[in-house]
Amino acid sequence: MKSVFYLALGLLFLVACQGGPKENKGLDASVIETDNSNVKEPKMTFNKSTHDFGTITESERVEHTFKFKNEGDADLIISSCTASCGCTIPNWPKEPIAPGESGVIKVEFNSAGKSDMVSKDITILSNTNPVKTMLQIKVFVEKKDQ
Repeated sequence: MKSVFYLALGLLFLVACQGGPKENKGLDASVIETDNSNVKEPKMTFNKSTHDFGTITESERVEHTFKFKNEGDADLIISSCTASCGCTIPNWPKEPIAPGESGVIKVEFNSAGKSDMVSKDITILSNTNPVKTMLQIKVFVEKKDQ
């Protein structure tokens, strides 16, 4: 009985391998390579991405407006703009920015409870490539005289 089983298993193996080795066609590079020359994308460019407020006094509020331009060839849409701390509040345009048009991101910093050198990051998520753009504010906060 065992011999019949092994004979059947052997025949099954031979039939399954009947096709012989398959030809290796490799990967067609055209599947991987894409021509992005016709893809329309927005491009957000800032005249500066860092602002230093200098020295301020504790509890003082300061603000700065970062100016940018859409130098791409599609509408720029900012989906979110967040700061690394609740003491920093960014305000950004909610409507699309057309190619060639400009916009601003206003950042307000509240120094209450802060002291010495402070640096805060602002993260912008948009439909650009790359998706994330970073801004930064810096300030030296002096304690109030008691």
